[in-house]
Amino acid sequence: MRMSRLPQRIVCLTTETVEVLYALGEQDRIVGISGYTVRPPEARKEKPKVFAFTSGDIDKILATRPDLVLTFSDLQSDISRDLIKAGVPVYAFNTRSVEDILGMVETLGRLVGAEAKAVALVGELEAQIAAARAQAAERLARTGRRPRVYFEEWDEPLISGIRWASELIEIAGGEDVFAAQARSPLARDRRPTAEAVIAAAPEIIIGSWCGKHFRPERIAARPGWADLPAVRDGRLHEIKSAIILTPGPVAISEGLPQLRAIFDL
Repeated sequence: MRMSRLPQRIVCLTTETVEVLYALGEQDRIVGISGYTVRPPEARKEKPKVFAFTSGDIDKILATRPDLVLTFSDLQSDISRDLIKAGVPVYAFNTRSVEDILGMVETLGRLVGAEAKAVALVGELEAQIAAARAQAAERLARTGRRPRVYFEEWDEPLISGIRWASELIEIAGGEDVFAAQARSPLARDRRPTAEAVIAAAPEIIIGSWCGKHFRPERIAARPGWADLPAVRDGRLHEIKSAIILTPGPVAISEGLPQLRAIFDL
């Protein structure tokens, strides 16, 4: 995407783009955010909420007179289409992997003329990834194995971890028992049966129920799950979805350390 000048009035319809623009010191360009924005906390106080995530009033967005709107892939394709028809420039990110997260940071940096800051931020995140890999290698050398991990993104129906969460599990030294399914961008392709989870015999279960409080006692009460190594050994953990399921820097800066801590228990 090429623009004749740097955007001055940006609407961010995803929380991760808000997070990055604040991290780059470019928050003054933001004139509107999604109501689901959680990071950084001050954004919710400082910026007007003009949309939900997939629904809302386009007139609220247009009222901010944006010269750029940042959206997310096919999930926001309808509002992206309507904005383009209204003559508003739109950049849609398709962030699915850890590499995509780093690429999103660099792209946003270019869009607002903060390339050097973006490169520095990516460097910090890459350093955290390298440190996690080194710790995982040391743990593997010491124990000779990786813990088998089931990441549950939703409980009714069961949905296993999205790609970047699965990759972070691997980086931290775990083995995602549904890593193959994680590569699909569609949640419907990440619906393991209860029997499949039992057969996978995870040693660690991590719940991140997409905005809903994780209830480990419900995990333990599922038919046939009491004998799972993770349940038997009490290794049922939560990582908040606002951290690990946000395809932005926070997944690496906070989600990855939490995974490392869980695996070291």
